[in-house]
Amino acid sequence: MRQYPLEKVRDFGVIAHIDAGKTTVSERILFYTGVSHKIGEVHEGTTIMDWMEQERERGITITAAATTCFWIPTDSKSDKTKEYRFNLIDTPGHIDFTVEVKRSLRVLDGAVVVFDGVAGVEPQSETNWRYADDYKVPRICFINKLDRTGANFEADVLSIQERLNPNAIPIQLPIGIENTFEGVVDLLKMKSYRFEGDKGERIVEGEIPENLLAESQKRHSQLVEKIVEQDDKLMADYLEGKEPPIAELKRILRQASLKTAIIPILCGSALKNKGVQLVLDAVVEYLPSPLDLPPTKAINPETGAEILRYPKDEEPFAALAFKIAADPFVGSLTFFRVYSGVLKRGSYIMNATKGFQERVGRIVRLHANQREETEEVPAGDIGAIVGLKNTTTGDTLCDPEHPLILEKIIFPEPVISLRIEPKTKADQEKMGIALRKLGEEDPTFVVSGDFETGETIISGMGELHLEIIVERMKREFKVEANVGRPQVAYKETIEGTGDAEGKYIRQSGGRGQYGHVWIKVEPMERGKGFEFVNAIKGGTIPQEFIPAVEKGIKEAMSKGIVAGYPFIDTKVELYDGSFHEVDSSEAAFKIAGSIAFQAAVKKAKPIILEPIMKIQVLAPAEFLGDITGDLNSKRGKIEAINDRLNIKIIDVKVPLSEMFGYATNLRSMTQGRGSFNMEFHNYEKVPNNVAQLIIEGKK
Repeated sequence: MRQYPLEKVRDFGVIAHIDAGKTTVSERILFYTGVSHKIGEVHEGTTIMDWMEQERERGITITAAATTCFWIPTDSKSDKTKEYRFNLIDTPGHIDFTVEVKRSLRVLDGAVVVFDGVAGVEPQSETNWRYADDYKVPRICFINKLDRTGANFEADVLSIQERLNPNAIPIQLPIGIENTFEGVVDLLKMKSYRFEGDKGERIVEGEIPENLLAESQKRHSQLVEKIVEQDDKLMADYLEGKEPPIAELKRILRQASLKTAIIPILCGSALKNKGVQLVLDAVVEYLPSPLDLPPTKAINPETGAEILRYPKDEEPFAALAFKIAADPFVGSLTFFRVYSGVLKRGSYIMNATKGFQERVGRIVRLHANQREETEEVPAGDIGAIVGLKNTTTGDTLCDPEHPLILEKIIFPEPVISLRIEPKTKADQEKMGIALRKLGEEDPTFVVSGDFETGETIISGMGELHLEIIVERMKREFKVEANVGRPQVAYKETIEGTGDAEGKYIRQSGGRGQYGHVWIKVEPMERGKGFEFVNAIKGGTIPQEFIPAVEKGIKEAMSKGIVAGYPFIDTKVELYDGSFHEVDSSEAAFKIAGSIAFQAAVKKAKPIILEPIMKIQVLAPAEFLGDITGDLNSKRGKIEAINDRLNIKIIDVKVPLSEMFGYATNLRSMTQGRGSFNMEFHNYEKVPNNVAQLIIEGKK
């Protein structure tokens, strides 16, 4: 039997820019919901959610941790019948681990977005917000760290409204700021709340302080106006001068926040244990339960027809695998979110994406890295299956009788590569296993081989990403490896069109080889990939040889033409050719396709593309000249320079190849006071002089 009805379940995540205090917020949530009896601290390395050694050492989150906890809203005074079940995911903030945020948002129903009370909206907050928009995830904002020097609630609210969403509006005001911050005003109830006791566990309701009364009344009116705009009847009453009841305002605010027509902003300081319990109340009040969401759309793999699945236990089982983790004690763990039906231990499920069945041995519920065995996981819940063989991130798991495929998660391409080799013969075998397991866990980490040199190349989202991977190989898999210099993942494409003939004819004593094709190549829009068009008429090439031609072209694309980098964004049309009754074979047409592609591309103005990074540099004003001069010398395009207190914020786009070692550079330029963050923006054409250097292999 289901212990918690679906309306009392909340699947939500905590997302933010690096260092805004996500993990500290998550640790407080675990403490107040009774999962942990001692608060874990990031700066002491005692957190529950950041359980990997590297996370504790570096004080950053690397993998998303999932946990289950229970909450009774503050108003309900420990009435067990009012308890809610929370499935919570704490996600990383660093851009190199953005895949963790993306895949978590795909399966979550709501999000708490945490902002730094001093810095406001930062670059990674914008990226995460965009992902939440893509998956239409309702969210609430929590402005954290209001006890810090330089904290500014007004400026933060303004930055959220200007840069993320104009519909965000405060439902709380801070009492005091910086070292005088002591609690919050609830703008709906018009009451003040202070947090007493060692851990802020006693919440004391009181009247609004005199000095905040006028401001609170002004904010209350703005909030009520914003809410009544969402409902015609309330609006009419309000215009007649009737003050709507609080219960009614909350009901409409909930409906509006589920549609993201209003995004509530709360405030506090997680480190000082102020305001977190009210965030949990807001999760209950303004974030959706699985029942509030539209039914999940899926595709029937056999007919291509659309199927709708509702979050009901009696519907056929459907779930999405959103993360694979290698666990040293139990092997592979597959995290999944159930959209409909119930998954029972011992039942058979189908991996519809790959088309095979597996038996479910053990199911566990998760508390960060602790596990608890369970017999079943019902609709709307998150759990993990132990030991599935070939399931990867984004696969659909379903009832074998009712196959369907849920929308996949699309991951960004890696932008940086390293050559890696095992130190000893013994490490060689272990390295292969380690890289395979790490690749299964992380779809943005790609392992490839350079066949000419026999080297192994690993690619990822940034220097830190690959550094952590190499470190995990050492610690978790005991593999020692030598690592080369980071390399940029360049790509190649064409600017013009070209056509060419590809002929492969060999006569030897026995049966010969004959393949002959004509193809045309033309450029496609950035990010469109590769398109193959079969325009053969009248059977000049028999149907069975067409896939071989495409395969030959794809192989030529993977090796590149200009400097050996993969080819992208190209459309290839096969429009003519000929065949020989006896001598033609798939192998001959594959080679002919490859020859034709190389010849056509040479006529179509081939170019090299490089990854351009979006960078934000923060440094004291006196270093501005040095920093901008340095960025200009790196082919940087400065887009904006803004002020925050006495700090200059420089937004700039710079090619990745110019950014290696920039952290050390910036530190020495700014006496250790500058910092920067960077994320991938797009691919752009490399200037001719630089392209020449790349081709000669100097860069």
